[in-house]
Amino acid sequence: MPAVTSRRAFVRSSLAAAAGLAAGASPLPALGDLLQPPPDPMTFDLHLHPGQLFARGTAGYPGDEAVLRTLREMRAGGVGAGFVSLVADAPLLTIGREGVSVTGAFAPGEADAEFRRQLAAARDVLPRAEARIVSSMAEWHAARRQGQTAAWLACEGSEFLDGDPGRVDVLWEAGIRSIQLVHYAPNAAGDLQTHAPQHGGLSAFGAAVVRRMTARRMLVDVAHATFETVRDVARLEPGPLLLSHSLLRRDEARPLAARTISPAHARLVAATGGVVGAWPSATNASFAEFVENTKRLADVVGVAHVGLGTDMDANLRPVLSRYAQVRDWTAGLTASGFSAAEVAQMAGGNMARVLAQVVG
Repeated sequence: MPAVTSRRAFVRSSLAAAAGLAAGASPLPALGDLLQPPPDPMTFDLHLHPGQLFARGTAGYPGDEAVLRTLREMRAGGVGAGFVSLVADAPLLTIGREGVSVTGAFAPGEADAEFRRQLAAARDVLPRAEARIVSSMAEWHAARRQGQTAAWLACEGSEFLDGDPGRVDVLWEAGIRSIQLVHYAPNAAGDLQTHAPQHGGLSAFGAAVVRRMTARRMLVDVAHATFETVRDVARLEPGPLLLSHSLLRRDEARPLAARTISPAHARLVAATGGVVGAWPSATNASFAEFVENTKRLADVVGVAHVGLGTDMDANLRPVLSRYAQVRDWTAGLTASGFSAAEVAQMAGGNMARVLAQVVG
C-alpha cells in the first residue's frame, strides 16, 4: 500500500480512537471535516521566543530590535500566528552552549513579579511589530484580515501560579491561553524529562491546575513533561493536549536526547486529539533530517496530530533558525510524499482545529 494511503488510514483510525478516549471533553469536529484541507490555511508556530522577549530588562537581552526583526521575518516567511511564550522559571536558568542549568528557587511573590514583568514586555513590544495579541479565534481571524501577526500568549512552566491553582484565573484574565506545566526548574506540578522524578508523574497540585485550565478553556502544554506526567494529565480528560516542541527519539547520544519522546509518549498526545510540534533543535543532525524526523512523527501519530514548534530564538543550535526556512520545511514534506492538504494540516490547520475546539 502506498505510504500516503497508509498515513490516511492511520489518521482515520487514530481520530476515531481519540474521539472515544476524550469522552467527556468537548466533542471533536466531524471526522470528514478534519480530513479536508483547512480553509485558507495559516502557518502556526506552536512555540517561539522572538528576540528572547522574556529577557527584556535583563543584562542578557539583545534589545527590542531583535524582537521586531524576528517578527518581521515571521510574517515574511508566511508564519502568521504562534504561541509567544513567557518563561516562568527564566531567572532560575543559566543557558550555556550545551544546554540549560538550574540555580536557586523563587521566594514568595517573586514568581508573580516575574510574570508581570514579562507580560508588560510582551504588551509593549509586540504591537510595534504589527503583532496583535489575541486570545480567541475571532481575534485571530481579525488579525489575519488586517495583515497582522496573531500572537497567542503562553507560559513555559507553571511557576507563575505560585502554588495556587486559583491563579490560573489571573493568567487567563491577562490573556494567557496555554500553560506548559513544567520546564527546566523542578516544580510542584509534575515530573520533567531532564530531572529526577519527584512526584511519580502529575502531582495533586498539577491535577488541580489541569482541572482549572480545563474549566477556563486553556490549552494544557505537556512539553518537557515525563511520559508518566503526560499519562496522568490525559487521564483527566482535559481535551486535546499540546506538546509544543519535541521529536521522536533517535539515540541517546544526541544533544537534547532527554527532551525527545518515545512513540508511546507521542501517541498519548494524539489519543486526546492533540498536536505534537516538530522541534528543529540540535537533536537533528541537519535540516534535511528534521524534515525526515517530521515525517517519522506523522507516520507514528498521524498527519492530524503534527505541527511545528520552532522554539525560535531560544533553541540550542537549531537547524531551522530563520522563518524563511519554514517554506523549505513544507516543500520538503511535499517532496516526502505528503499531499498539499496534509502539509497544510501540519503547518497550521491542526492547531486551528485544536484552538477552535479548546479556546473558541
